[in-house]
Amino acid sequence: MPSVFFSYSHADEGHRDQLEKQLSMLKRQGVIETWHDRRIGAGEEIHRAIDDHINTDNIILLLISADFIASDYCYDIEMQRAMERHDKGEAIVIPVILRACDWHHAPFGKLKAVPLDGKPITQWPDIDDAFLQVAKAVREAAERTTHVRASAPGTQRSMSSAAAPPRSPPHDGPRSSNLRVAKTFTQRDKDQFKHDTFEYIARFFENSLGELGRRNPGFDGVFRRVDANRFFATIYRDGKDVARGTVYLGGDTWGRSINYVQGETTSSNSLNESLDIAADDQTLYLTSMGMASFGRDRDQKLSQEGAAELLWDILISPLQGAN
Repeated sequence: MPSVFFSYSHADEGHRDQLEKQLSMLKRQGVIETWHDRRIGAGEEIHRAIDDHINTDNIILLLISADFIASDYCYDIEMQRAMERHDKGEAIVIPVILRACDWHHAPFGKLKAVPLDGKPITQWPDIDDAFLQVAKAVREAAERTTHVRASAPGTQRSMSSAAAPPRSPPHDGPRSSNLRVAKTFTQRDKDQFKHDTFEYIARFFENSLGELGRRNPGFDGVFRRVDANRFFATIYRDGKDVARGTVYLGGDTWGRSINYVQGETTSSNSLNESLDIAADDQTLYLTSMGMASFGRDRDQKLSQEGAAELLWDILISPLQGAN
């Protein structure tokens, strides 16, 4: 079956784990097998083990972030070798854009990246949806490699491990590839994520309000920071206020939430939507109470981008209906 190699910075290990989890169905079906450097066994030579896979695996996923580009090993060794094999037709290289960075001018910038339009995974409203797009791309690539091998048995060497020397067997014998363990997040981690998300939402609103006015004659967006835990957002049309909202960190009543309320208020006892911090076995994310969407958004795992977009939609949606 086609083998998939993960080339990534260890700073992005959490995202790699999430992606591998999304590929579980392909592995269960026998469509692919996966490998990354955390599967190097005791006693194995690290660089030799990586070389064995980067030189033979059929599909190479480049997990792109600023840390990946800054890593001499990831960029100068793994990526360069991957592109050489891709250009020769020996492997399929898929850039997976994890986090925003300047990647378009890299050698892999000529390739179609995933998710859709190369939008970083961390900027998707639903992170699971973004990783699902990557999984679908991997499935399609696996089908292509399987078709190539089947169409010319014994002669087709491109995208096939038969073109390279056999891999060195691990010194510690057979073992499972299911070695991921659950991560734990302290309340300190969750509090920091909450405050970082609030600051992200504040910047998102400030920039969106400014762009709204530039794109729509007659409209004017005003952002006003009240204090470290609260800001107001107001939209004017021809000088008349047509939308007002307040975003604040929960007070005594909603202490662990990021909340939205229509209008401008300094009270922390009312809300029209609330975002809570949650965690699975690999990452922190946000969930919505679903008050503004009548429960439709309640089950989504929201990134910071997704959370900001959800609250922005509440503010602007009255201006987007039919007149």
